[in-house]
Amino acid sequence: MKHKGKTNPPGRIKIMNSFYSLMKEKDFHSITTAEIAKNAQVTEGLIYKYFKDKKDLIYQVLNDHFFEFMAKIESRVAHEKTCVKKLEVVIFASLESYADNRVFSKILLLEVRNSPEYFNSSAYGLVRQYAGIILGIIEEGIKTKEFKPDTDPYLLRKVILGAIEHACIGEIIFARELDIDQVSKGITNIVFNGVKA
Repeated sequence: MKHKGKTNPPGRIKIMNSFYSLMKEKDFHSITTAEIAKNAQVTEGLIYKYFKDKKDLIYQVLNDHFFEFMAKIESRVAHEKTCVKKLEVVIFASLESYADNRVFSKILLLEVRNSPEYFNSSAYGLVRQYAGIILGIIEEGIKTKEFKPDTDPYLLRKVILGAIEHACIGEIIFARELDIDQVSKGITNIVFNGVKA
């Protein structure tokens, strides 16, 4: 995995890569700092030079991935003209990210949300930016009359985010394939065209 930030000492990168590889096979709580250090071929003490604790490590791994994900979303959205198309891009890119990076998905959907510290982390700050992008597009669509004037932007955002996550969570837990194109089209069709005959 790639790592963002001002400094990326080799030891820090080894630790993050070690933790990331262990997360492919195990859950967060069963991974020990001793195991991370052994897998990274560093001393256990070095972990605490770069990270406050194991939770700080998981948040920083999540932060790095979300940084890359946000850059991809912003780049793709910038090429679209309509708000519907922009939201279609966000939905597709989100599903793509969950499907292509199962460790990221596992961390975000299953591991961190039961921890109060997560909501004060820089990773959660990026999650809020991501949600803010969706809200901004919806509000723009209401303003330009692309969406109905009585659309509740916050509720529509919840519908979109909930649909994305529920479309992925079973696939993440049971390691199933996700048909990104089909699911993305299905969500956008229901959200923007409805289900009435």
